[in-house]
Amino acid sequence: MSEPGPDRSYGSSYGPLYKEAAALDAADELGELRARFVLDDTVYLDGNSLGALPRSVPGQVEDVVRRQWGSLRIRSWDESGWWTAPERIGDRIAPLVGAAPGQIVVGDSTSVNVFKAVVGAVRLANERRGGREGAGVRDEVLVDVTTFPTDGYIAASAARLTGCTLRPVAPADVPDALNGRTAAVLLNHVDYRTGRLHDLPSLTAAIRAAGAVSVWDLCHSAGALPVGLDEHGVDLAVGCTYKYLNGGPGSPAYLYVRQDHQPRFDSPLPGWNSHADPFGMTPDFTPAPGALRGRVGTPDILSMLALEAALEVWDDVSIEVLRAKSLALTDFFLKCVEAYAPGGAVEPVTPLAHAERGSQVSLRCADAGGVMRRLIERGVIGDFREPDILRFGFTPLYVGFGDAERAARVLGEMFS
Repeated sequence: MSEPGPDRSYGSSYGPLYKEAAALDAADELGELRARFVLDDTVYLDGNSLGALPRSVPGQVEDVVRRQWGSLRIRSWDESGWWTAPERIGDRIAPLVGAAPGQIVVGDSTSVNVFKAVVGAVRLANERRGGREGAGVRDEVLVDVTTFPTDGYIAASAARLTGCTLRPVAPADVPDALNGRTAAVLLNHVDYRTGRLHDLPSLTAAIRAAGAVSVWDLCHSAGALPVGLDEHGVDLAVGCTYKYLNGGPGSPAYLYVRQDHQPRFDSPLPGWNSHADPFGMTPDFTPAPGALRGRVGTPDILSMLALEAALEVWDDVSIEVLRAKSLALTDFFLKCVEAYAPGGAVEPVTPLAHAERGSQVSLRCADAGGVMRRLIERGVIGDFREPDILRFGFTPLYVGFGDAERAARVLGEMFS
């Protein structure tokens, strides 16, 4: 249930949807989690861009700065566990994306990890074919045509560096686009504009059957819905931690390398931190065992340990329960928008089918930028994407049904 404040206490001055929201919030088994975050009376529906601040983070950051850095100084690499943070925090993220321990390393940005993964995927695909009679070179990379722009830029660069051709393809068309030359396929689990959830299990199976290597971008799904990396045989995956994982602005991203690929994963960015003997300072590179070979340079400890504290909010949270609330929230928001917004004022872009929906609702309307500015002035925080998309991200850990009703009601008032 949302914190009390202006326009939040459920009363008789509003209609049945307002009262329905109150009943839903009262029955919400995740409702108490809101208290774990620093929030005010605004309706915060932009967690798909930047998650809210968990209350556990400021104290942890102060300890890292004052005691670990300020007092222990260099000793903290061992005594405070700085050195093992990338894999330790990776193991905390692992259950949120359906991965066993030892397959995720945290560090660098999503863009850097996309580069590692795509180049590594091309190398894996061709290494796997090596030694087979009649095996040709795989020299094509498929990329989601609707991808977040940076993923496309990185994929294009990775393709040039590996001598591959880049081919943009709609996710639904990937099975028909695969061929014997396809080395890697980079896809977004959830479309950042529309909130459409793509079929990771079937697309991964098709990629595997074609002998190519799958790379999934989980930025808009991790922490919002079940992913099942191990269950569905995903090869490589990347994701950020500042959206639904609430790690803070610019918090480090992560790289997933499936267990059986780790001995052959050849990162294009070898660094002293990914060396088997990092303090040996040898001129020749020998990769570290396991997912550690995905590391590069010195970990960004301040943001890394802030993320570790933020992940404490996930203790005892069921991803299945989280997903159920996400779908209920977005269903209810769409219901309220239909009731409050004049006919034709807004058009849902996000799929109505649960199997095709992430944890955001995107609406198309005229002057979307101006509408979002006015919504923010009224205390409803979402965001705008060119040319005409309003985006509302529903983070089930701290967003309630009262938030959904209020956001839709204020949106409707924009057109009255």
